[in-house]
Formats: sequence, C-alpha cells, structure tokens
Amino acid sequence: MSKIAPITVNVDEALALDKYEVDEANAHIEVDLEGDLEEFLKLVRVCPAALYKIDEEGNRSFDYAGCLECGTCRIACGDTIIKKWENPQPTMGVEYRFG
Repeated sequence: MSKIAPITVNVDEALALDKYEVDEANAHIEVDLEGDLEEFLKLVRVCPAALYKIDEEGNRSFDYAGCLECGTCRIACGDTIIKKWENPQPTMGVEYRFG
C-alpha cells in the first residue's frame, strides 16, 4: 500500500491569489453590528476570510470587500444579524485564481 504525501496549504497565500472587484455602491452583505453578541461571535469564528472582527475595546467591524461568497455567515446566523446577503452584481465580487 502506497503512502500519500501530506499536502500543506497556506490559506493566506491561497487567498492572496484571488481577485476582487468591489462594488462600492452596493454592499452584497449587510450586518447588524449592534445585534446579539453571541451571533456576531459565531461570525468571527466561522468566516473563512476573517471579515468579522472585534477589537480590544469590544468594537465590532465587518468588511464585505474580501468576501469569498461562500455563504457561511448566512448559514451560521440566518437572518438574526445578517440583514442582507445576496450575490454581488455581475462582474463584481471574487474571482478565484489557482496558482
């Protein structure tokens, strides 16, 4: 039986290959930053692009510009604090590239 060599992936390097066309006039995701803290903490934990953050003072922030459009936030929180989630307009959003 042959062994399969382990594959190591640097997620930051892989994400850096992607290209983003940000629609500055129309955010495709809107979040209630003042909503339930536990719901927001779910987003901090599950977002693969780490777009949801809480700083040392407890201030919450979110930046849709680096969104991978995976829908994880929508699945994790449904419509509890996610006020809007839709696919970006054509030619906008993420373009995946593989190195």
